[in-house]
Amino acid sequence: MFQLPTIIIELLEGRTVEQKRKLAEEITKDVSEILNVGKEYVTIIYHDSRYHDLAKAGVLASDRAKK
Repeated sequence: MFQLPTIIIELLEGRTVEQKRKLAEEITKDVSEILNVGKEYVTIIYHDSRYHDLAKAGVLASDRAKK
């Protein structure tokens, strides 16, 4: 069973498993300390988006990357 807090992180594709692992470790440590909850209660969910699935100011990230 999952407990709160749950942190959802939106990323563009391309991060390595090692980068995500390190980020999860650091965020879990900080959230646990700041909110005074056990690390086992901190859940992190990564949402990876493709560059053509994100637009800012009406321009796809994939189109911005070409410039």
